[in-house]
Amino acid sequence: MRSNRGAFVVVGPMGAGKTTVGQALAEQLGRDHIDADRELERRCGADISWIFDIEGESGFRKRETAVLADLLERNNVLISTGGGVVLKPENRRMIRKADMVVYLTAAFDVLFARVQKDGNRPLLKTENPRQAYATLLAERDPLYREVADLVIEGESKMSPTAVARRIVQALQHHSR
Repeated sequence: MRSNRGAFVVVGPMGAGKTTVGQALAEQLGRDHIDADRELERRCGADISWIFDIEGESGFRKRETAVLADLLERNNVLISTGGGVVLKPENRRMIRKADMVVYLTAAFDVLFARVQKDGNRPLLKTENPRQAYATLLAERDPLYREVADLVIEGESKMSPTAVARRIVQALQHHSR
């Protein structure tokens, strides 16, 4: 850890619990929580699916980078990112400058069970969402690991608060 004042970042795939665990973790660490996707939606006045429909993934990714840069300038925050934020090298460079980066993940079947019924996942609107999700995970896992200081695998029966406690315990034993 570099300091206690800058940004903590939680990365990971769709369904990992970045937002819910991020909220619990921020509370335990005494930080403000910001969900980068919700902040992007707030700034645009539109939801992510709409942005994907109108601007495509590349338009969304440009907006995501701008929001990420702004959020990383804040002090004492914990940022829950979108699952694809690590795709752009520029984003990975920015994320690595954070005080701490936690990669939150879970077993594939747990993750897919969480996202398969969510109609708000533009990248899973395909004929075979399971295969699409497996492909996304295979592509992104090395990128999450590249930026992460700490990898935490949640379990399906663990509450967000319990996962956050596990992260806090790991942080106490981790040095950067």
